[in-house]
Amino acid sequence: MKKYIAGLLAVLLLAAGCGQKTNEPDNKPTGAAGEPTMAVEQTTPEPTKEEQPTPTPEPTKAPDPTKAPEPTKADLPVDVSIREVFEEHGMKAGTCLSDFMVRDKNCIDIITAQFNSITMENLMKPDYTLDREASIAAGDLVVAFNDMTQLMLDWARDNNMAVRGHTIIWHSQTPKWIFHENFDTAQPYVTREVMLARMESYVRQVFEKLTELGYIDLFYAYDVVNEAWMEDGSIRKEQNYWYEIIGDDYLWHAFYYADKYAPETIDLYYNDYNEQYKTDTLVNFVKTLVDEDGRFLIDGIGLQAHLYTGDDLQGYLKTVERLGATGLKVELTELDVSLGTWQNTLPATEENLRLQGRYYYDLINGLLQLVQEEKVEMDALTFWGFADSLSWRKNASPLLYNSRYQPKYAFYGAAQMKELAGFDE
Repeated sequence: MKKYIAGLLAVLLLAAGCGQKTNEPDNKPTGAAGEPTMAVEQTTPEPTKEEQPTPTPEPTKAPDPTKAPEPTKADLPVDVSIREVFEEHGMKAGTCLSDFMVRDKNCIDIITAQFNSITMENLMKPDYTLDREASIAAGDLVVAFNDMTQLMLDWARDNNMAVRGHTIIWHSQTPKWIFHENFDTAQPYVTREVMLARMESYVRQVFEKLTELGYIDLFYAYDVVNEAWMEDGSIRKEQNYWYEIIGDDYLWHAFYYADKYAPETIDLYYNDYNEQYKTDTLVNFVKTLVDEDGRFLIDGIGLQAHLYTGDDLQGYLKTVERLGATGLKVELTELDVSLGTWQNTLPATEENLRLQGRYYYDLINGLLQLVQEEKVEMDALTFWGFADSLSWRKNASPLLYNSRYQPKYAFYGAAQMKELAGFDE
């Protein structure tokens, strides 16, 4: 089995931004009832939303924010790096990465100064890694990482970035043709036995292809399965063809194959959203992912952590602690903290941005305490981006830098600089 939060810099005011680039986020709930969560790769200039996994109300559109005073150069401490802060606790600091970012100097400057881990926003999801024409020709699923994916992995290596793989088995952003005879949606679904064989081939090829291309050493974690459980404790069934064809043990088989083919250097994760409303379900689920000898087939639980300043912070930390008590690693894999609640986002006023800075500070501080007290094993924390203008939740100003790439109170909160994180003097 395979079994590691790093530090922070206040990048001086970057006048030019990464441009208005669009994510196509994977939408999933993250409030008490549910709201879109995860972001996807940036492929056009402005974040767009993917279909909701459950029919829930859209978050209230935030009014145009009142501009809060921006820090001036004289206000900014020099040589502050989130990466370095996390490194003091044996943790990596991560961000998501798009093809646009690796071609923009301002984005590169922030990423390389603040982070040492990246997760592809979109390019390693099934839609991008499964080649239909090659699969038809081969009579089996064929995994192929495209040129842009390889360019970004080359960039990660050149800039000393570790990589989280995201993701293999998912109900969303998975081409439907993989479930049909002859990879043709006009033909019937394949049998359970054929689909299990395709799953094994798919999982095996992911790790074999990364090894063949010389990238396997970059990866320290991989999300084997993403978003398989609902808040009511039931397994996701709607439009989940893995479940429909194989049955509920598709989850066990996914981790069995990943454990079989992944190198020991890569931790295998289950990743989900709304974790604070699924805690019992997740605790019970991971206990089933063992082999005949009772050995875990899984190494860690990934928490997307798409939060709001109105969320119960202490309750969330208790969720992290409970999941850590399973003995598995825990990582926050897509952290952002929007202003307000999922039902009612708030404008980026001075007061709200200060509240956000304090929330980030208290959240990160609480996590570091859990790590220090050995209640949770956490070796990485990934923010889902860094600048509000690039976020799929941009209307709620969820990230560490504003749209002009200047650090916010949130940045200093994440960097554990309490005196600059929005607390009263």
